[in-house]
Amino acid sequence: MAKYIAQIIVLGGQIIGKAFTRALKQEIAASQEAAKRAGGGERGQNRAAANLRTGMTLEEAQQILNVTKLDPEEVKKNYDHLFNVNDKSKGGSFYLQSKVFRAKERIDQELKEAKPPEGEKTDTGTGKPETAQ
Repeated sequence: MAKYIAQIIVLGGQIIGKAFTRALKQEIAASQEAAKRAGGGERGQNRAAANLRTGMTLEEAQQILNVTKLDPEEVKKNYDHLFNVNDKSKGGSFYLQSKVFRAKERIDQELKEAKPPEGEKTDTGTGKPETAQ
């Protein structure tokens, strides 16, 4: 009887070990894929920080607002339509309206980072950017 119990325990341990190993490999692969999509380096760090701040990825925000490229006019048009359609006073969903708002916030953040700062010119080779006066 003790022999069978020991076999069951060993078999159970092997099954749990294999499942854990498989889950760990999947997590590593997903992490590497996410790092690759983020662009790596400083740009990847900025994108990851923006994802954490807004709670959604750029891809998710584009899907919510139904835009394929980051065109400010198209984003604004789709945002206005979806925000008004989901207005609670018109029978819409506050949850969906907040998702639309957060999606626009995330895309606006990406557009802001893509634009060079105002008053800053190109680098002259001195290591310091020139500022407009």
